[in-house]
Amino acid sequence: MTIKTLSVKCPTCKKEVLMTPAFPERPFCSRRCKLIDLGEWASEGHRIPGETVSEEDLEQIGRHRD
Repeated sequence: MTIKTLSVKCPTCKKEVLMTPAFPERPFCSRRCKLIDLGEWASEGHRIPGETVSEEDLEQIGRHRD
């Protein structure tokens, strides 16, 4: 019986990453690539599309939390 190891491409640099303990930052190839990706999310370089929230909706959300 042959067991195959899953591999993916690093989201940052596209280098092949094996999904094994040899790559503790998986799915990233390194801590550097992981931090680059985190920075992109923090600076809103990466975003998940969605509807814009109006000021009125934000106010209603605030009222429900009190």
